[in-house]
Amino acid sequence: MLNSSDADSRPPHDELFRELWVSLASLLKSYTSLHGLAGNRTAIIEQDEERILVRHGDKRLGLKRSCSSVVWEREDGRSGTLEWMESGRLRSNAGEEEMDLAAETWARELMQ
Repeated sequence: MLNSSDADSRPPHDELFRELWVSLASLLKSYTSLHGLAGNRTAIIEQDEERILVRHGDKRLGLKRSCSSVVWEREDGRSGTLEWMESGRLRSNAGEEEMDLAAETWARELMQ
């Protein structure tokens, strides 16, 4: 349990971004399961408050969170930075995307 000084030292809106993080992990679990159903395949998902790691065979997606910033990295070295908006959308240089659409895209790529 947090005391009031712990809560006061957090950046504004950190609670919101932690909740979005948990939701993102849940979406990745659901979508990887869905994409693996036909081939009886499963992904391994590890999660804590700052990291999510999704693995399937040689494919890997690593996500690292710091407040509203999310850094992603794939097994081939591709990487990028996203920023959560208070609306729950993820923003990149290419624009904004709904969190569930980003999770579904990642899951589809991982489970192919």
